[in-house]
Amino acid sequence: MGFLYSQLFKTPSYPDGNFNGKTVIITGSNIGLGKEAGRHFARLGAAKLILAVRNIDKGQAATDDVLRTTGHKNTHVWNLDMSDYKSIQSFAKRAETELERVDIFIANAGVLRAEYNEVNGHEEGIAVNIIGTTLLMANMMPKMRETAARFNTRPTFTITGSVSYEYATFPQRSAPDGAILAVLSDRRTCEKYWSQQYSICKLAQLFIVRSVAERYSESELPVTINIVNPGLCRSELRREIQSWGSWLLELIFARSTQVGSRTLVHAGASGVETHGKYLSDCMIEEPKAMVTDAAGQENQARLSYEVFKAIEDIQPGVLQNFKGV
Repeated sequence: MGFLYSQLFKTPSYPDGNFNGKTVIITGSNIGLGKEAGRHFARLGAAKLILAVRNIDKGQAATDDVLRTTGHKNTHVWNLDMSDYKSIQSFAKRAETELERVDIFIANAGVLRAEYNEVNGHEEGIAVNIIGTTLLMANMMPKMRETAARFNTRPTFTITGSVSYEYATFPQRSAPDGAILAVLSDRRTCEKYWSQQYSICKLAQLFIVRSVAERYSESELPVTINIVNPGLCRSELRREIQSWGSWLLELIFARSTQVGSRTLVHAGASGVETHGKYLSDCMIEEPKAMVTDAAGQENQARLSYEVFKAIEDIQPGVLQNFKGV
């Protein structure tokens, strides 16, 4: 009922404010939520807007569209392939060396597949939505910490989450310690619970954001990290899994990506009070008991430990970026 009420009776406010002097980066921004969020930031005067995309040609088309509709001339397309960990590392290094500052980072890129696909030894959703996104966040911390110190500001790193986390029963939590990620990527297990795979990814992202905030409080980390639910939107994300049922659901209940993107802008512009928080309908919302109760906290600790270990295996020492040492 909460989902239906939100979709039918709540409309996120049209973004206002002033982003003069700010540098904004948005991943997965050649279409949908990412592009529409970029359009809002451009309209509101962002000094520099980086559209981080896998396909440069599509990214350039998005840039041209933003220019045409807003007149924003300082929008750039950078290559980023979230399924390639070296691409993630190279992107962060480029930001560190070429950009004066990074004030807002919207980690919007993600995948939703109709069937199993393996990337980097993991199911693709696990590799991209969980491991890749966490690796990107850790790699962006040095530049964002530098921005905080140099310009006396507090940057924000926002992950695009989803209310679908509420529908994840997460049966893989019964795996032995240290084996949850392996079970989440096991082909047979994935195919058995495939309808939950995306929801589990979004639950894991929520766990990661909360875990980072618990490890590195707002007083220790000068960067706000939060996660936002844009609601059900009509976008290209579901292009591989469209059915008559999903088409009808979207027709009746879904927001446009322009409306949904307003939540991304709100989260990216939010302050320290949202550190480690889940945002929905442009407000802080307490996650369901499945996240906050004792069992949820245990699941969070176990899964986060494995994800942090996974990015350390990819890039030894990368977690030190949160500490700034």
